[in-house]
Parts: sequence; C-alpha cells; structure tokens
Amino acid sequence: MWVTGQVCSRDQRRGRYTRESAAHPGKMLPSIARYAIATYSRIGEWVLDPMAGIGTTVVEAMHLGRRGIGVEYEPRWAELAAGNLRHAAAQGATGSGQVFTGDSRRLPMLVPAQARGRVSLVITSPPYGSSTHGHVRTPGPRRGRVRKLHHLYGADTGNLAYQDHDELAAGFTQILTGCAAVLRPGGHVVVTARPYRRHGELVDIPGMVAAAGQNAGLRLHERCVALIAGVRGGRLVTRASFFQLKNLRAAIAAGDPQWLVQHEDVLVFQAPGSSGRASAPPPGRLGPGGASGGAA
Repeated sequence: MWVTGQVCSRDQRRGRYTRESAAHPGKMLPSIARYAIATYSRIGEWVLDPMAGIGTTVVEAMHLGRRGIGVEYEPRWAELAAGNLRHAAAQGATGSGQVFTGDSRRLPMLVPAQARGRVSLVITSPPYGSSTHGHVRTPGPRRGRVRKLHHLYGADTGNLAYQDHDELAAGFTQILTGCAAVLRPGGHVVVTARPYRRHGELVDIPGMVAAAGQNAGLRLHERCVALIAGVRGGRLVTRASFFQLKNLRAAIAAGDPQWLVQHEDVLVFQAPGSSGRASAPPPGRLGPGGASGGAA
C-alpha cells in the first residue's frame, strides 16, 4: 500500500503547477508519480508518460533528477504541460523535461531517438469515468443550478477518452506495446487506474489494463494500492469529489449500496530481460532519492 493521500491534491499542486492546470479533468496525483519514480528509477534515467496531460509525471521526474518525456494527444494540454516544465526548471528542478504533441498509439516514432530502448520507467493512466472528474460551480448560496466544468478532455473525438470500452482497450494495448518497444531490458511500466460506473454498470478498468499489459508482451510484476485518502489515527480521511458523493447517494437511495473508492489500483509491469539491479524497495519505505509515498 502506498500512503500517497496524506495531503489533498490541491495542496500537492499549489505552487508546483500553474493555476491553469486545474482545467484538466484527469490529473495524476503528484505523490503517486513521485513515489513510483523514486522506487523504480534512478537519478539521470529516462522516465516517460505517453498520456502526459498537464505533465505531472515529467514535472516530478525533473524534481527528482530524472530525464522526463511526455507525449500528449491534445495540443491544449501539451501547451499547459510545457508551461509546467518551465515552471519546474525555474524552481530549480535538477532533471530535464520534454513534452511532445502526438498520438501515443504510434509511440516509438514520437520518442527521441536517444531515449529509444533506454527508458527506465513509464508512468501513465488511461482516461476513464467523467463522473470522477470535474469541478462544480453555483451562482450563490442555496440558489441556482449546480454547474459542472473542467470535465472534458477536449473536442477531438479521436481522443481515447471518448471511445467505448473495447476501443479503449485496443488503443491502450497499442500504447503499452509502444512502451515495451522503447523500454530498456527489465524496465518498468506503472499504470494507475480505478473501476468506475457507466449507466450504473461497473467498468473494470484495472482488469483491462492488466490484459493490455500482458498482450503488449509485458509481465505483471506487482499490483499495489495507492491511497487517495489520508490516514489519521488509523482511520481514512476521504477526499471524494462532489460527483462521487452525489452518485453514491443516488445509488444507495435506489437500493444499490456502493462503496466510495478512495484508492487507485497500481499495476506494475516489467519488460523482458534484466538490468542486473537489486529489487525495488517494498512499498511504504523510502525509495531512491528520499521520496516516500506520503505528503509532498
């Protein structure tokens, strides 16, 4: 178990990312990226995110002295990611970062030649569940209709976020196949995911990720839990969104009791071959670079 939710996401990003970054609907928690980078890579190595969004993986790689690469399908998010990389450099990050705009289903063509076959770690997350994303606004206290915003990935229907489950699975398999092609022998792929409900039915995204990784020729190395909730005195401090709570209450009222998900499934794959390294430290301990799974 990775104790990555001790500080809420807003506070983890404050000052570390530009304010405009809040508009992205599916941001990875910085502490999750940071823990994975510290555990599965070393200073100076290449770290890649093929679905980079606002560049969280690349920013955290830079702060930990790695060489980060991000690929993002939507030009709007790629531009925001580039701004976050410049911000990290201005804050004194010791690593380097690059972000490219393109379709990661053709990943080997997008990764710089000097990094192909040398990437130590891939960290990414598939798009899923608009019910888990977005912010709410109301005109004022106790009046007006609740308005949802910042819940769309973009307007391009070619984006995997808008495909059905089978197309998402096929596309994500293509992306992981490309990741396998650019990894060094024994390199790792870390994918965060969680199940969500569509029209009341549970969609098993972690199961899809596990199958996609194995179909891409990767070996499932570990399966972990990264907490979104905090831990205080042995109890969980939930950090649920308005929409999660609304949907949960509606389901319970309809006679369909559900649980509030407060973690991300973390699936860790490994490429064929061996790097000759010692095994990674067990989850929960300090990893290389001194970054733990706790608060930033």
